[in-house]
Amino acid sequence: MTGSPTSAPSRVPVATAAGRPDTRLVVIRGNSASGKSSVAQGLRDHYGRGVAIVGQDVIRRNVLREHDTTGGANITLLGRIARHALDAGFHVVLEGILYADRYRHMITSLVRDHRGVSACYYLDVPLETTLARHASKADAAYLEQVTDTHLTSWYRELDLLPGGLETVIPADSTLQDTVARIVRDTDLPPAAPPPQCKPSRGDPMNPLVLMSDPQVAAIPVRECGEPLVDVRNHDFRVDPRKHDPLGAFAHVREGILTRLKHARSLLPAGTDLLFIEGYRPLALQQRYFTEYRDELAAAHPDWAPEQLHQAASRYVSPPEIAPHSAGAAVDVTLVDQDGHELDLGTRVNASPEESNGACFTHALNLSDQARHHRMLLLNAMESAGFTNYGTEFWHFSAADRYDALMRQEPHARYGPIELP
Repeated sequence: MTGSPTSAPSRVPVATAAGRPDTRLVVIRGNSASGKSSVAQGLRDHYGRGVAIVGQDVIRRNVLREHDTTGGANITLLGRIARHALDAGFHVVLEGILYADRYRHMITSLVRDHRGVSACYYLDVPLETTLARHASKADAAYLEQVTDTHLTSWYRELDLLPGGLETVIPADSTLQDTVARIVRDTDLPPAAPPPQCKPSRGDPMNPLVLMSDPQVAAIPVRECGEPLVDVRNHDFRVDPRKHDPLGAFAHVREGILTRLKHARSLLPAGTDLLFIEGYRPLALQQRYFTEYRDELAAAHPDWAPEQLHQAASRYVSPPEIAPHSAGAAVDVTLVDQDGHELDLGTRVNASPEESNGACFTHALNLSDQARHHRMLLLNAMESAGFTNYGTEFWHFSAADRYDALMRQEPHARYGPIELP
C-alpha cells in the first residue's frame, strides 16, 4: 500500500490552518530500530538550518517521562510543537513509532490543516531485522534496559494510518535512497554548498562555514592567558599516533581539559574518549596546510589559488586562525572499555577525497552503527561546550575564533600560543 504527498494545500479554516504554502511536513513512522531518527537527521543534513525534528521519544520519554498510552499528554504536545514550528516557517519532520490507533487523529488533523506539502512514510522493517539492528547498538546500558522481549512486545506489523495516507518504505531501502525519495516527493531544496568550494562525493552539502571564511578571521581575540596542560596527567586514554618529541600533541588549555572531562562523563557505560591530538605548533600547522593544498593543486590544476585555499580549509585549518595552534581544539574518537576504536565510518584524519566525503560529520554514506557512534560523540562533546567542525567528525574546539563565530560571541578567548 502506498500513498502520495499532499502537494496541493487544502482549504481549511484559518483558526486551524498550520504552516505556509512553502513549508514541508514529513511524518516518519515505524517500529523501534527501523531508522526513523536517521532518516529525519538525513533530511536535516540535506536542507540545513530550517528543519525542525519533532521526535516522539524526546517529548514522551525525556520531556514528560510518560508511558505511551491512549490519550497521553505527549500526543497533543507533539501536534502543537509541529504546528508552532510550521507557523514559524520551519519545515517539520515528525518521527516516532506513533501507533496508528493512538496518534492517527493528531497526525491526520495536522496533515489536513497544513497549508504546504505534506508526506507520510512508514518504514517497514521485519522483526528479525529489528532485533539484529538493536543488538548492534553500542550503548550497553540501553541494551540491558531494552531487551528483545520488549521489542517483540512493542512490534506491530504494518501498522498503517487509515486512508492510504502513507508511503511504505521497505527494509532494503538504504538510508541515502530513503532520504532521496522523500526529498523528491516533497521537493525539499538542498542547502547550498560554500561558495567556490567543490564538495567531494558523499559531501552532505551542509551550509558549512569553512575555516577560510573571512568571518572567522574577523573575530578578535582577547587572550585570557590560560596555560597549556598535559592531558596525560589526567587519566585520559591518549593515542600515540600524533606523538612528538616534546609531547606538544597532548596539551590543551585548562578550560578545554575541563570540558573534555565533562564530555567523558556524558558517554554511556562501556564507551570512552580516545584523545588523539590537541595543541599543534604553528609551524606544523603551516606544513599540514601547505601539503594538503599542494595535493589539491596537483589534482585540480584548473583551480584558482582562492579556490584551493578554501577547499584545503575543509580538512586543514589555515595557520593564521587554526584552533589547534591556540590549544583550543582536540581531535577525539570513541573506544570501547577495552580501548578498541569504535566504528565511526572512516578513520580519524581521513580527507574528503580518501573517505568519499564520509569524514563530514553528517555524511549520508554511513552505516547505522557508525552514525549511532558519531551521534554519541557529537552529543557528548557539544553538551560539554564544544563546537564541531562539520567537515571532520573528530574535530572539536571551544573559545577560539571559529567557536566564537558559531556562538555569535563578540571575541575569542584563545589565540595562538607557544608551548613553554
